[in-house]
Amino acid sequence: MIQRDDMTFPFEEYERRLTALRARIEERHLDAVVITDPENIMYLTDYQTTGYSFFQALVVPLEDEPFMITRAMEESNIIARTWVERTRPYPDTGDAIQMLVDALREFGLSKKRIGYERNSYFFPAYQQDTIHTTLTEAKLLDCFGIVEEGRVCKSPVEIAVMRKAALATEAGMSAGILACKAGATENEIAAAISDGMFRAGGEPPAVMPYVTSGPRSMIGHATWEGRTVQPGEHVFLEVGGCYRRYHTAMMRTVVLGDLTDSMYKAQEKMKHALSAMHDYFQPGMTVSDADNLIRNIISDNDVGARLITRSGYSIGIAFPPSWDEGYIVSLKQGESAVLKEGMTFHIIPWMWGVDGDKTCGISDSIHITDEGCESFFKMDRDFTVKSDEGVSVAQLSTQRAKQKKSDKSPAPADDDKTQES
Repeated sequence: MIQRDDMTFPFEEYERRLTALRARIEERHLDAVVITDPENIMYLTDYQTTGYSFFQALVVPLEDEPFMITRAMEESNIIARTWVERTRPYPDTGDAIQMLVDALREFGLSKKRIGYERNSYFFPAYQQDTIHTTLTEAKLLDCFGIVEEGRVCKSPVEIAVMRKAALATEAGMSAGILACKAGATENEIAAAISDGMFRAGGEPPAVMPYVTSGPRSMIGHATWEGRTVQPGEHVFLEVGGCYRRYHTAMMRTVVLGDLTDSMYKAQEKMKHALSAMHDYFQPGMTVSDADNLIRNIISDNDVGARLITRSGYSIGIAFPPSWDEGYIVSLKQGESAVLKEGMTFHIIPWMWGVDGDKTCGISDSIHITDEGCESFFKMDRDFTVKSDEGVSVAQLSTQRAKQKKSDKSPAPADDDKTQES
């Protein structure tokens, strides 16, 4: 390992992560693991690139020095970002899997017990088949989740980095809320969010913001498509800020007009769910019980809405196409996993189908503490209500013109007042 002081975390943090991983490798009676998930590779080495769709792997032997297989162009990221000394790059005209097999042979692992991430998005079945048919003297075993066991609970230095991501999330959301008005396009609102996030130090997120207005809020995972926001409508926003690939996310709702009884009730339900979360979430609570707490509150409503998804998911390191770590742990019914100190979640008590045609949301990103939980955010949770947006743009312009004219009118003379009285 190259000891350096210019990575995301102190060098000792990476040593701790590698030591913990090797303990799990030994527990599983493996001699080495082949890690191909980009989030896991970054967690262990600080390596990142947008070129992760090309095959890449970090091989961690139980005792020997780790090494990486990457596309030749990406080797510069190993040199510039990581502690890794051994690299075996392959050219675009080369065979990535053959390079991996050759490296395993070179470092004396071709007859050993090797774990690999069978469920990795970026290690497809045909490549796994090649390993099995080529490395015939090795024992190849699925070790999916072996790195995630370390990732699920964030260390204090990871929590500190997520606080920086939270600053970008809040800045983007504040800018988006400000940009919401009748006559604005969803694109303009999204542009404001992105500008706010990046000016606050945010980096490219795994998912760009979700911006939907009016009836489009009922389309799952839809985002801006150029629609012009109409008077009296609402705008649903979900923003995930990113710093060093760590994310935090939040939902907020903007109402351009008067707040109807139904939308007020929805707001209060979601606020109640988040308050209950802060009152009851603690280490030792099962994720199923945590989900039931949120779900039961949201489900008990008379505005026609429901919670159609899990009520929360782990959040942290992410690359496109998703900012969540829900495959590690999600808050959903029937799950026996328990909350532990250092776990981080995006809690989403959002409401789908208010009055049958509106989706709205208020959400929070939290970390589990030794006694409870704590939010990464300080923003107000209430819907942002812009009552003067309930009229048309033309009417609003006329009203403001009349107001300006009234402001410029001279005050009546004293004698006029006397005559009137």
